[in-house]
Amino acid sequence: MTDSPRPRDPRALPDRWRDTLLAARSGAPGPDAGPDPLPYAENLLARWDEPQRRYHTTAHLTAVLDRIDALAGYAADVHAVRLAAWFHDAVYRPDRTENEERSAALAERALPEAGVGEAVTAEVARLVRLTVTHDPAEGDRNGEVLCDADLAVLAGSPQEYADYAAQVREEYGFVPDEAFRAGRAAVLRQLLALPRLFRTPHGAAEWEARARRNLTTELELLGPSTDPR
Repeated sequence: MTDSPRPRDPRALPDRWRDTLLAARSGAPGPDAGPDPLPYAENLLARWDEPQRRYHTTAHLTAVLDRIDALAGYAADVHAVRLAAWFHDAVYRPDRTENEERSAALAERALPEAGVGEAVTAEVARLVRLTVTHDPAEGDRNGEVLCDADLAVLAGSPQEYADYAAQVREEYGFVPDEAFRAGRAAVLRQLLALPRLFRTPHGAAEWEARARRNLTTELELLGPSTDPR
């Protein structure tokens, strides 16, 4: 994307986690106010590096965090949004449908233990669950930033989008072609049916039109057999 921020090195992820976690420890007087952040980063990064992943990897996590950095001014609590990014695909099995719920439950268990307060923990879990639909309510500033950051991949260049679509297909390699095409087409139609894919002013201005072109092109490439009529 021509308007992309300069990507951050994925090797910096533990530092980014530490900074976010320390900032999210509401009222904490300093870095010694809770347990060492590093083991939590190691646990999460191990999850994001599981072998069944092709798209939902640390590269995706880094991209979402980079997008949140770019959209930070729109968020009501950017630290909660960043934590939600870390957890939103922390549990990911392409053969299961409850990934977001299990990821939110993981956040609800891990964050209090890591020294994060009840209100921030609840907000992080809410945001993770919101990624089921990517349809935040009007005025949900945190939800708008997280969902826009997560969906920004849809607005890539044609080659970037093709790479993304190929990685998704790899993750669902166990699904026969015809079934995958039908399921993927349903997802694309659901996204295209949203009144707006992007809710922040930046996302709406810079990403909406490109994303809709990419989604429409992929839907056409999937073939007429995916048409439900």
